[in-house]
Amino acid sequence: MSLARIKKKLRTHASKEKAKILQGFFKTAPGEYGYGDIFIGVTVPNIRKIVKEHKAVNFTDTLNLLKSPIHEERLAALLILVSRFKEGSSEDKKRIYAFYLKNTKYINNWDLVDLTAPHIVGGFLANGSKKKLYELAQSKYLWERRIAILATFYFIRDNSFDDILKIAKILLSDKEDLIHKATGWMLREAAKRDKELVCDFLSAHLKSFPRTALRYAIERFPEKERKKYLVR
Repeated sequence: MSLARIKKKLRTHASKEKAKILQGFFKTAPGEYGYGDIFIGVTVPNIRKIVKEHKAVNFTDTLNLLKSPIHEERLAALLILVSRFKEGSSEDKKRIYAFYLKNTKYINNWDLVDLTAPHIVGGFLANGSKKKLYELAQSKYLWERRIAILATFYFIRDNSFDDILKIAKILLSDKEDLIHKATGWMLREAAKRDKELVCDFLSAHLKSFPRTALRYAIERFPEKERKKYLVR
């Protein structure tokens, strides 16, 4: 019943106009990264509100929701996992982490990754081996590579920067703009906490730095400093 109620409530907040905007924003046309994704036009705050009321959904129903062709239903499933992870025991967290990585083929757009990977993957790996993170960073699947870089956000917030620098170095040669944006974003977040460390990293790898990643990384720098990096 919970699964049916979630789907029904999502549709009560649906908007055809919003759906049309989201279809374009998330690049769902042929040849684009979100090709085939279907939106019904529900905002993230409304999805979060529904999830809060149904976070006790079992794994079977969560998986069924995650397999949906409808983007907002997949996001609801993933936010349910985040909520349960935060409140769960060590065993719960382990199970949710494994479930998440087993089903990455359904985590197939940037918002689905960005709203969940730091909490689940970063949160689970924070106090243990980071080996899986480096496997994901070298995956052939775009969204697993984005999961790897976004997971470091959890460590960055805890003032731990080794992994963001190592993962960023791996992804400097990535061909996807979505990875360049995510890498630059995480470096920008690290720079808020240790600017000197990030500046040293940028200087050491400047010749091989993708332009998009560099622009994102230095976005909050003073204009004069930004120009210096861009010229170099």
